[in-house]
Amino acid sequence: MSDATVNSPILVADVGGTNLNLALLIPEGPGFRLLRKARFRTQEERSLTEPILRFLAVDPFLRPGRACLAGAGPVVDGRIRLTNAPWDIDGPDLEGALGIPVKVVNDFIALSAGTLHLDLADPAQAIPLPHVDGSLPEPAPGGLVLVVGAGTGLGVGFLVTSPSGIRAFPSEGGHIGLPVYDEDSLALWRHLAEGLPGPPGAELAVSGPGLGRIFRFLVETRRVACTPEGAAILELSEETRPAAISALAESDPACGRAMVIFVDLYARVCADLCAAFLPSGGLFLAGGIAAKNVDHFLKERRFMARFERNYRDHLDRLARTTPVFLACDYDLSLHGAAHAWSVS
Repeated sequence: MSDATVNSPILVADVGGTNLNLALLIPEGPGFRLLRKARFRTQEERSLTEPILRFLAVDPFLRPGRACLAGAGPVVDGRIRLTNAPWDIDGPDLEGALGIPVKVVNDFIALSAGTLHLDLADPAQAIPLPHVDGSLPEPAPGGLVLVVGAGTGLGVGFLVTSPSGIRAFPSEGGHIGLPVYDEDSLALWRHLAEGLPGPPGAELAVSGPGLGRIFRFLVETRRVACTPEGAAILELSEETRPAAISALAESDPACGRAMVIFVDLYARVCADLCAAFLPSGGLFLAGGIAAKNVDHFLKERRFMARFERNYRDHLDRLARTTPVFLACDYDLSLHGAAHAWSVS
């Protein structure tokens, strides 16, 4: 690839089930500077090519030299078959339409790559979560980095440093078993298991739609009284329900309890994943839900209290020495896609 191509703007995309985010970034120092971005409604588009062409047509003199597109799912022959959108990401077709090199990566490869370039001292980019004892462990240089993000689904990715450089990997970790730690979580497990061919996975509860399922479970099983405001939430679309639950968490008992269970389950999922990955380089909570609900994670150190509560002492020690950060930079996936060009 020529120097002109590498130094020209890069087109990046973060393709989600709800939103399609596009941006142009320009290399600057060790990172990238955002030139322009736009958001489209995924379900309203007929393909990925059409919104990209409209986006680029706004400034025809600002042409990208390459593109890196991120979406949920495995990449096969430069393509991702999306399960949450009415079309797929087809890298070879887009190369023909745009006339530039196109790389397609899993969305959690992009997010994982982006975490390496967060300024951990800037609370607008990342917030360290204090452990129950108040400690804030430092990430080990070169240590494995684990990224867990709840949004439309539950994604998991990780980074390792090897002699050949940094490598980012996706995983299907969001589909590990739904944790059970008390009577409510056991009842929720049983509730979600009804009609399934196997045990419920974590994503069924630790995601935007999952928060709505937790709320419905609490109301339908009458574990918490349903107020008129709570009843109105049940009439909302699955897409808008999580924000409504979060907004009423301080005043509505069912919403408040749903958020508590959600954070507890998120913490237990992360604790189980940390036992498998041993992320001495840090655990990063990505995705929109955590970033929009920082107070619920920090209040009474709820997330960390559940994260550190394991059945063996050595697992407690592992949890207490794991650096944990909540990623707050909403452009993380876009910058990460730009960095993913060279790390995966």
